[in-house]
Amino acid sequence: MTDTPNQPHNQADSQADSKTLEANPTSRSALVSQLQADRLWLLRQIDSGRWSEWRLDLAALERELGQLLEQVEQVN
Repeated sequence: MTDTPNQPHNQADSQADSKTLEANPTSRSALVSQLQADRLWLLRQIDSGRWSEWRLDLAALERELGQLLEQVEQVN
């Protein structure tokens, strides 16, 4: 996972991204795979004690990401 600057993301961009993913299952599959890898990386970082002041928030984020990925897998 790399740090990227916060960039504004408008609704039109989101709709275009959604249509691209719907039209290209390979892109969707690649995105899900990358998110699963990012989730695993985050979990390992949390377990190793990194960012202890953010541990609870990051653990909640990791759980939510896991639930989202499970839902995506059920839809596919």
